[in-house]
Amino acid sequence: MSDKQRTIQKSVSVSGVGLHTGMPVTLTFNPAPENHWFKFQRTDLEGHPIIEADADNVVDTSRGTTLEKNGAKVHTTEHVLAALIGLKIDNCLIQLTGPEMPIMDGSSARFIEMLESAGIMEQQADREYFELSENLTYEDPVKKVEMLAVPQDDFRVTVMVDYGSEVLGTQHASMYHLSDFKTEIAPCRTFVFLRELEALLQHNLIKGGDMDNAIVLVDSELPQEKLDYLRKVFNKPDVEVKGRGVLNNTKLRFFNEPARHKLLDIVGDLALVGRHVKIHVLAARPGHAGNVSFAKKIKQMIKEEQMRKKKNIYEPYNLNKTPLYDVNQIQKILPHRQPFLFVDKIMEISEEGIVGVKNVSMNEEFFKGHFPESPVFPGVLQIEAMAQVGGIFALSKVPDPENYLTFFMSIDKVKFKNQVIPGDSIVFKLSLITPIRRGIVHMRGEAFVREKQVMEAEMMALLSKVKGKEVKQTAEAV
Repeated sequence: MSDKQRTIQKSVSVSGVGLHTGMPVTLTFNPAPENHWFKFQRTDLEGHPIIEADADNVVDTSRGTTLEKNGAKVHTTEHVLAALIGLKIDNCLIQLTGPEMPIMDGSSARFIEMLESAGIMEQQADREYFELSENLTYEDPVKKVEMLAVPQDDFRVTVMVDYGSEVLGTQHASMYHLSDFKTEIAPCRTFVFLRELEALLQHNLIKGGDMDNAIVLVDSELPQEKLDYLRKVFNKPDVEVKGRGVLNNTKLRFFNEPARHKLLDIVGDLALVGRHVKIHVLAARPGHAGNVSFAKKIKQMIKEEQMRKKKNIYEPYNLNKTPLYDVNQIQKILPHRQPFLFVDKIMEISEEGIVGVKNVSMNEEFFKGHFPESPVFPGVLQIEAMAQVGGIFALSKVPDPENYLTFFMSIDKVKFKNQVIPGDSIVFKLSLITPIRRGIVHMRGEAFVREKQVMEAEMMALLSKVKGKEVKQTAEAV
């Protein structure tokens, strides 16, 4: 079953100041059509230019992630994008009356609150995910950044931070499911070391900085003159250090809040891929530069995948894996026998899909009469083979598959794209279009030979109970 794309139901606005520019800004989240993804619009500039949330538009990662297109910039985009991803939103137009996102409290919490107040609605188009078939790595030896993405059935992130500070130490944070983002990650604020803060202040680079929008970590004793300086800059007469290295007695929301904020940044920066992802990211000492470089690697993989699809070229399935079912186990599930058994292996079964294999041999009986001089595996038998794989999926969902049969109800959207000849192994990949209800199974299937798609179809079948030698439709099957 495919997830549907989502947007918000109405426009909502929030106002604040930019962390680095100090400029007041109003940000408005707007509903957007299907396949729009996330786009920023500078309503304060002539022509109201639009900047797509795209890794290729990143021009600066020194103090946040900055995007630019045709001279129009938007700064510090990561907290806003993280909120959209965390709520599983696909399409949104973000309008701004200035060049930088409002920093709010340094987290994504306020943006989550505003988006939820707008309401989230499902759209008609299916959501398309980026998924991995093998590991993807990134390393920056200078900054000691290491990132690894591995295949996963959800968006999961594990982070380790270590900046050589006794105050911060080594911290770890994890998000096991994207549904955890709202409560476990979104409230976590950005942080800065006092030594960095002093340099930023001297260069007038955090004009919107405030004691309320960042955690300031002090990793050395703070002289009185520095305390006096900070009190003056922030107009906070009560600035002081209490506890272990946290300025102004800031109460951490989580013991590992800095590591969780780094995780938040990864979620936001990976939105620049242009779609939701199903991967597990493991990151050591991450930062915006590494996050964006990693996003660009993923985006390049998506481009290459799209080019292969245009040419009907796909990543070959690994047929050397140990099958879930061999032909002997298949015969315990399916009633078919030679010469009308067209499934040799079942490679995997999930909650929503199945992968099966048919090895095409010249010894097949039908080749004696079907183009014997130029043997081609008949299209109708490809459909039958796909249906048998789908039948195994359907039968795997009942406790006593030997007492059921599956029958065709309809075949739709059938396309044959390449010939299948003796020696080929056809890989059938099927997934549910709708949940199985009342014994009706509705699936979409694709068939591949090595890197090429050879056919596709949508099928509907009826799961029926067998009594004795007669087939009797149960109340659940009709």
